[in-house]
Amino acid sequence: MSVKIIGVKTTEMGSSALLTVVLLGAFLWISAIHADDDGKRLCTCENDKGTCVNGTCRGDYCFYTWVHKHEEWGCFSKEYYREQCFTSFKRYYISCCRENYCNANSTPPPTIDDDGEVKDTTRLELWIALSLLLLITTASVCGLVLCLRFRRAHGRLKNLEDHDVTMLKVPNGEDPTYGDIFDEFCTSGSGTGLPYLVQRTMARQISLVQCVGKGRYGEVWRGTWMGESVAVKIFSSRDEQSWYRETEIYNTVQLRHDNILGFIASDMTSKNSSTQLWLVTHFHELGSLYDFLQYSSLEPESCLRMCLSVACGLVHLHTEIVSAQEKPAIAHRDLKSRNILVKRNGQCCIADLGLSVIHSQSQDYLDVGNNPRVGTKRYMAPEVLDETIRMDVFESYKQTDIWALGLVFWEISRRTIVNGIVEEYRPPFFDLVPVDPSFEEMKKVVCVDQQRPSLHNRLHSHPILTAIVKIMKECWYQSPSARLTALRVRKTLSKLDTDSDFSIEKLKQDI
Repeated sequence: MSVKIIGVKTTEMGSSALLTVVLLGAFLWISAIHADDDGKRLCTCENDKGTCVNGTCRGDYCFYTWVHKHEEWGCFSKEYYREQCFTSFKRYYISCCRENYCNANSTPPPTIDDDGEVKDTTRLELWIALSLLLLITTASVCGLVLCLRFRRAHGRLKNLEDHDVTMLKVPNGEDPTYGDIFDEFCTSGSGTGLPYLVQRTMARQISLVQCVGKGRYGEVWRGTWMGESVAVKIFSSRDEQSWYRETEIYNTVQLRHDNILGFIASDMTSKNSSTQLWLVTHFHELGSLYDFLQYSSLEPESCLRMCLSVACGLVHLHTEIVSAQEKPAIAHRDLKSRNILVKRNGQCCIADLGLSVIHSQSQDYLDVGNNPRVGTKRYMAPEVLDETIRMDVFESYKQTDIWALGLVFWEISRRTIVNGIVEEYRPPFFDLVPVDPSFEEMKKVVCVDQQRPSLHNRLHSHPILTAIVKIMKECWYQSPSARLTALRVRKTLSKLDTDSDFSIEKLKQDI
């Protein structure tokens, strides 16, 4: 009897141990599954971004991209998922997945043509479906109308209005080149540029050709990419925050405008064991307004065109746009002739947004950035020099831009020919402060003595220059609130431009 009891107990203990082992195994298996779900994916990696280790990398998503027959495999974190995986435009294909090595066998779709455009094989089916749907809808409407007419035999007949269906037409002609793609994304001057992955790929394909400018905060090079000239601004390590700020603004704000420098890409690259911060923009061979005025003189009409274009660019920056693609208001904070570029058509575009302040009234925020760099002392407004500016009010920053705008107009007007007389280029307050003035020297001239740049008498003998001089003076009021707005400056110059064109045409008719 005792032997049987011991045998039963032994059997029960064995069953319990077996059950414990099974439960423990199941728990470890489930934990492994969850750990795999929460962990990083191992992806096939083949690119020149420096993210590959023995042909693999780890990330939340694996990807494969095809840009103009250039293929890349790699991975990225989930915070870039929506930005990268839902991008779609011509000459660009991307595939994203979330399994280990899921991108290993990824290739461009077989329907992609030699120019990189994916052919739409479902277009015919889509048009057939839409035609059938339109036919059914039309038949239903006609039946309903007939039914109503018979039921209302004694009612008045109502005229049926034909509704035109406007259809989008696909333009004829060849596929756009890469230059056209620049135009598509940065057509009228600027914008958010290309998607981030394309920006990085493109930046690594640029060849630097010639250094066209050098300063304390970095260098500007002319580069080439796919036969196109581009400008590459290489930031020094001391101005890292300006690169971050410009990249942030260009990638999040809709800035497309003829008179704002066109943004293409930005990237952080490694050259000669050192990190370089690149900002790639449109290239303007005439250089900055400062350089242009050194060797070029202007007719009054050209002076007006330049001043008007700068004012138009500043209005676009200062204006908040509330729409589906909203744009906050932006104050430049470092407007000067060195930060304005001259275009071939005689207009200008504003560059260097590294010190910009962003404000959105609709979303109630003011973003002043985190840049220790200050603006150019020679162009600082009185309230900045005497430190009475209200840093928490966005209008204050706009008013400092207007002060600087008046100084830029003064520089342009000095180089304008009136009655055969033109002055040499000089920076503002050249006769009152040294070449590199200190903060205190500028404060004494502008705030204490309340001096303003001198104006040559010849400027008062031409109607265009007379009007521009009046605008300058109204930009230089000591009280910030008394100064003109950018919009008022633009409207005044636009009217002057229209009147000027009318006068020239009238003169031609008289001749």
